[in-house]
Amino acid sequence: MTDRKDELATNLAKVEERIAAACAAARRARDEVTLIVVTKTYPAADVRLLSELGVRHVAENKDQDAAPKAAECAELPLRWHFVGQLQTNKVRSVVGYADVVQSVDRARLVTALSKEAVRAGREVGCLLQVALDAGASERGERGGVAPGGVEELAALVAGSPGLRLDGLMTVAPLTGEYAGRQREAFGRLMDLSTDLRRAHPAANMVSAGMSADLEEAVAAGATHVRVGTAVLGVRPRLG
Repeated sequence: MTDRKDELATNLAKVEERIAAACAAARRARDEVTLIVVTKTYPAADVRLLSELGVRHVAENKDQDAAPKAAECAELPLRWHFVGQLQTNKVRSVVGYADVVQSVDRARLVTALSKEAVRAGREVGCLLQVALDAGASERGERGGVAPGGVEELAALVAGSPGLRLDGLMTVAPLTGEYAGRQREAFGRLMDLSTDLRRAHPAANMVSAGMSADLEEAVAAGATHVRVGTAVLGVRPRLG
């Protein structure tokens, strides 16, 4: 193997050990948690190596980086997740490669995604990004719908052609009542997931936790963790 492939293999093994240990501590089966490797800012060559090492889920947060990488890796058996704040003028491009958009947080975005999914003949999975630092009707510092807006937005996604309501996503907030309290933040997300599944039983995906706090997310019940640095390390940025 190349030096880079060896490095990625070693890092993946360490992350796998962490996820397995967190699942054991939470008395959960290991296969209840899916690893999504966040490949933002890293080249398509790394995505190809990750695929060779068995990674099947990758995430990006900027369309200008993601679109060419997805095209270059189109033949690989990967599911692409879009996790960044998404502007409506980028929706057509994102729908071309993303299997799941994890950052759905407003009605206008839902309308745009539905239109482009239908045009492309695709079904796009949607996670509602929940902002736990938002007030009752505000958006979060890094995007996201306030907890009080989840029910209405979920109904809109569920009723939109070309879209599939998959569940919820959050990023541990830096401000507000949950700042520095990842376990409690992820627990709140799980409560919202329980409420969501009463009306939408199939929307059972919960994406939470990153390199620094994946254990807290697994303990709370997350089904997917998004890990970048712990797998890819610190490398020169694209561009």
